[in-house]
This record gives sequence, C-alpha cells and structure tokens, in this order.
Amino acid sequence: MRILLDTCVIMDAVQNRAPFAAGAKKIFRKAAMNRFIGCITAKASTDIYYLTHRCTHSDKDTRVILTKLFALFDVLDTAALDCKKAVSSSVADYEDAVMIETAVSNGIDYIVTRNAKDYKASPIPVLSSDTFLQMLEQEQNPFSQTDDSD
Repeated sequence: MRILLDTCVIMDAVQNRAPFAAGAKKIFRKAAMNRFIGCITAKASTDIYYLTHRCTHSDKDTRVILTKLFALFDVLDTAALDCKKAVSSSVADYEDAVMIETAVSNGIDYIVTRNAKDYKASPIPVLSSDTFLQMLEQEQNPFSQTDDSD
C-alpha cells in the first residue's frame, strides 16, 4: 500500500504540533516498520525545509531532518503534466490539486491529511491520520472488531 502524506501531517510530527503530533508520529513509526510505503512529493520537501528552518534557524539541522525524512519516505516527482492538469482541476486550492495529480500519476492508494475537506474532488481516497491508523490496525488484526450479530 502506497500512501502520500500531506505536508501538514509531516509538520505535525516534525514540529510536535498538539494535538496532531501523536497520530503523525505513529504514522512515522508504522512507516519505519514497513507497514506501508510512505511518500511525500518533491514539492512538499521544499515546503518542509522552509517551515522547519523557520523553527530551527539552522540550515544544518533542517537538512538533517530532511535526510531522515528521505530515509523514511519515498519522494515522488511532480511532472509538468501534473501541474498542467491541476490548473483545470475542480480542486479549489492549486497546491492541493498538484498533490492529487502527483498522487494519481504515481499510483498512490491513499492520501493522508488532516485537511480532508480540501480534497473532496480527489479521485484517490483521502483519510485522516486517525482513520489511516485504524485501517492499519484492522489489517494487522482483522478479527479485532467483534460482530455481536450472531
């Protein structure tokens, strides 16, 4: 299963943003355990650098963080065609439209974000961090939910 993580999920973990950090960090741990293939876009990496550098005020420290992210997550290229398709997309936010088009062209199964409302027109299913973690748990323990209808 290939998952595209929205920048907000990455930043929740990196910057320890309450109350979202716990779920984002669990996703990082599950990626490290190879429970799924996690991805970010190349374009998101520049946003992550910028946002992280604003907190660290250190190019060196920020690059260390990016290096760790690149070891944990695949980086997807955004093609010119993705950008061109995003312009005519029904998704209101161009940046989100580019992410969706990148996900489509790279065969992503789910997009994980905490801004699902921005992705309503996505042809790829969009999940919150919590919903994605519940889905992973259900896959690991398919009999964990009981059915009381017997």
